[in-house]
Amino acid sequence: MNDTDDELWGRFATEVARSVPAYGRFLADRGIDASSLDPSALPSLPAMDKPGYISAYPLPERCRDGDPHTIQMISTSSGSSGVPTVWPRRVDDGERAAAPFRRVFTDAFGADRKHTLAVVCFPLGSWVGGLYTLDCLQHLARTGLKLTLAAPGNNIAAILQTVRALAPLADQTVLLGYPPFLKDVIDAGRTDGVPWERYGMHLVFAGEVFSETWRDEVCRRAGITSPETATAGLYGTADAGVLAHETPASIRLRRSVASTPGAAEAVFGSRRLPSLMRYDSGIRRFDTADGELFLTTDGVVPLVRYTLGDTGGAAAYSALLRRCAEAGVPATAPEPDMSERYVWLFGRPLFALSMYGANIYPETIAAGLERDDAYADLTGKFVMEIVEGEQPRLRVIAEVLPGRPVSDVRTDTTSLSLLTALREQNGEYANYVPEHLQPPLFELRPHADTAYFPTGVKHRYTRV
Repeated sequence: MNDTDDELWGRFATEVARSVPAYGRFLADRGIDASSLDPSALPSLPAMDKPGYISAYPLPERCRDGDPHTIQMISTSSGSSGVPTVWPRRVDDGERAAAPFRRVFTDAFGADRKHTLAVVCFPLGSWVGGLYTLDCLQHLARTGLKLTLAAPGNNIAAILQTVRALAPLADQTVLLGYPPFLKDVIDAGRTDGVPWERYGMHLVFAGEVFSETWRDEVCRRAGITSPETATAGLYGTADAGVLAHETPASIRLRRSVASTPGAAEAVFGSRRLPSLMRYDSGIRRFDTADGELFLTTDGVVPLVRYTLGDTGGAAAYSALLRRCAEAGVPATAPEPDMSERYVWLFGRPLFALSMYGANIYPETIAAGLERDDAYADLTGKFVMEIVEGEQPRLRVIAEVLPGRPVSDVRTDTTSLSLLTALREQNGEYANYVPEHLQPPLFELRPHADTAYFPTGVKHRYTRV
């Protein structure tokens, strides 16, 4: 943030402290007088979180002037942390939040010039993904983009029916959804004879971090030849809507970092490769402490240094390029405005397992599967768990493609591929876990196995 932005958000925090009853109480409970709050104090203000703020104060008190009548709609979180949470919205949120979608659909996909079929594959209902995305896309259609919209939700048969009927009439087709689910859609279409390569496929992802190897594999299966300009990830939450989005420049930079040994740690501070996305510093602020991301933004319920549960960082694009140069990362085409702000996120520690004090992250397991020959027969979804006993072991259960018998998939080298990724990307695992217990146990389950891969729900990569 520059000085102007710091002042802007500092004034915002003081206004929230004085107009939102819950936030005033929140500060008072921590010994801070809201009436005399200095705008320059923003970086040192206590962080909000769900238990200490959202759940601790009644919803009306979290609205300005304690007035719940400003709530016009509600969304709910997916309940990834256990219990779904109600998030209030305004009916014009789609208009105000459409900017990230507009940039993806125009700057990357060219939907201002090409007739585009956009298929919303997020679950519909009170969950934020489906209806929120549809609302934003409807605003884009009303304001000039050449869009035909369809919202079959997360029903694979309905999605494929929509694509078969409408994709031949459009110049290009965009599927929007949760990454592993879109991969399921692509795989199901291939099995069913859908000619993805004829439909000018584009993909918009939201919901989790994925690797560049995963992106390449999904693009290959969808007939996409330019991942940088035909795919985009979104950083979206029920708490605050769409916060950031990938750009062709950020994808190129991330791919360059991924292909340079040791660069991820030098650029992003971790061997794990984070998502890298652009955000508008005029409507939200990110700051970090000990690697944890905090968000400040306006809304029906204003948020000041609210923790989303994600880890990562934020910097101007120019600063990222300097880090890349110092790490020996090959140069990529620069962003037109080098001052644009980018946020990177590794995902939520909530989804890590612990074994002998070593944190084990899903993206490391994904990297191990992706390098193995068996990956061509897998959907990409897996579950990792710790098998308790006299000596605990890490077990990974992976899902095979639809119609593929488990017995036909060769997994002779899979455990070794997983172990190699764990040792390369996770120093804790390599040094904390006794060597003879490091090789993971590995097994396969049929597609849509009800115990590990039930359909129609958000996939969980960990089981405790």
